[in-house]
Amino acid sequence: MSATVRTDAMSWPARVLSTLAMLLGAWLAWHLLDWAVIHAVFRPDAQACQALQHHGACWGVVPEKLRPILLGHYPFEQQWRPVAVMCGELLLCVLAWWTGWRAVASVKGLLSLVGAVLVSICLMRGGFAGLPLVPFDAWGGLPLTLWLFSVSWLVSVPLAIGLALARRSKRVWLKWPATAVIEVVRGVPLVTLLFMAAFMLPVLIPQDHPVPLVWRATLALTLFSAVYMAEVVRGGLQTVTQDQSEAAAILGLTWWQTQWKVVLPQALRAVLPALVGHGIGLLKDSSLVMVIGLHEFTGGLSLSLGGDSLWRPYYFEAYLAVGLVYAAMCLGLSRMGRSLERSWAKGSH
Repeated sequence: MSATVRTDAMSWPARVLSTLAMLLGAWLAWHLLDWAVIHAVFRPDAQACQALQHHGACWGVVPEKLRPILLGHYPFEQQWRPVAVMCGELLLCVLAWWTGWRAVASVKGLLSLVGAVLVSICLMRGGFAGLPLVPFDAWGGLPLTLWLFSVSWLVSVPLAIGLALARRSKRVWLKWPATAVIEVVRGVPLVTLLFMAAFMLPVLIPQDHPVPLVWRATLALTLFSAVYMAEVVRGGLQTVTQDQSEAAAILGLTWWQTQWKVVLPQALRAVLPALVGHGIGLLKDSSLVMVIGLHEFTGGLSLSLGGDSLWRPYYFEAYLAVGLVYAAMCLGLSRMGRSLERSWAKGSH
C-alpha cells in the first residue's frame, strides 16, 4: 500500500508537466491556425496583405512570385520546357514508386535515370529541332535545383565507390592519392569549394573554352559529395568479411567480379540509410550555389523579392512555402530509402 502511495506521489509532478505541455501545445496550435488560415490572405492582393499588419499570413506572395521562384529568369516564352522537365521527373518518381523502388537501384534503372537527366539537359538547353538555345546562365529555380542534385548525385556515386576501393587498396599509388583527395576535400567547406569553382577555375581554364558557371558549381558539388560518400562506402566495405572474397576467388571469380557481385551489394545494403541521408543533405546543400550568383529554388525567391518593395515584407511566408517544398522532396527521398531497404532485405533472404 505504501509503495502505491509513494508511486502516486512521485507521478503527480509528471502529470502536471504533461498537462502544462498539452496546454502550451494547444495554445501554440490555435495561434498558428489563426495566423496561417483564419486571418490569412490567399489571393495576390498587396493591399489586403498590408491591411493585416502581419496579424495573419500573406500567402498571396506565393502565387504572385510563383514563376520567378519556380523558373528563375528562364525565358518566358520557353517556360514550357522546364515545366515539362519537372513534370517528367515527377512522373518518373510516381512510376518508380508504383513499380517498386528496387528497380531504381538496378543497372537498367540507373541507366534510365541517366537517360532522363540527359533528355532534361537537352530540353532545357535547346538548340535542336527548332528549339531556341537557352544559355546556362538563364537557368534557375526548381529545375536548376533538381539539375544540381541529380547530376551531382549520379556522378558522385561511381566516384565514391572508386575512391573507397582505391583507399582500401594495397597498392600505394592508388591508396595515397585517394586518401589525399578525400582528406583535403573533406577539410574544405562547401562554400569555399564553390568560390574556387566560380573564381579560380576560370583562371586555370583557357579563355577560348570557357566553362559555364552551372557546370563549375556542379563539379564542386560532385567532388564534395563524392569524398563524403566514399567514407560511407568504405565503412560498408569493412562490414564484409575477408573470407567471402576468398571464397569467391576459390570459385574462380576475378577481383572485379568479386567486388561487383559479392562485396559491393552487401556493403551498399549495409550503408543504405547513410547514403540516403547524405543525398538529403546534398539536396539541401545545393541551395548554397546562391552565394556565387546562381539563382536556384531559394535564390529565385531572393531574386524575386529583392527588387520588389511591395511584396518584400512577406518574405517569411514565401520562405516557409519553399521550405515545405524542400521538406516534401526530402520526405520523398527518405521514403525511397526505406522502400529500398525493405526490398533489399527481402531479396537477401
